[in-house]
Amino acid sequence: MNSVMQAAMAGLGQLEEANALIRLRDRLATRGVNAELRDNNSALMVHRPEPGLPVWVFVGYGGAYYSWQHAERRHPVDDVEGAADVLAAYVAK
Repeated sequence: MNSVMQAAMAGLGQLEEANALIRLRDRLATRGVNAELRDNNSALMVHRPEPGLPVWVFVGYGGAYYSWQHAERRHPVDDVEGAADVLAAYVAK
């Protein structure tokens, strides 16, 4: 694959990851959890309801998982509802 095709494929992967984070942000909003896209849509900052540090969520593992807490916690990207439930419970602790 030439360098132009490699760059195009990398851009497509970044777009898919950004779209996955957008879907998660929208699902979190329906649960009353405040989250915002950061760093050119490559990360989702999820705010806790009480004072405390936010949780940073990324799409990793080849675009297959949402991950947080230094990638110790993760949830499949194709289950955005479940990921929103798990994250909402996680930030509520």
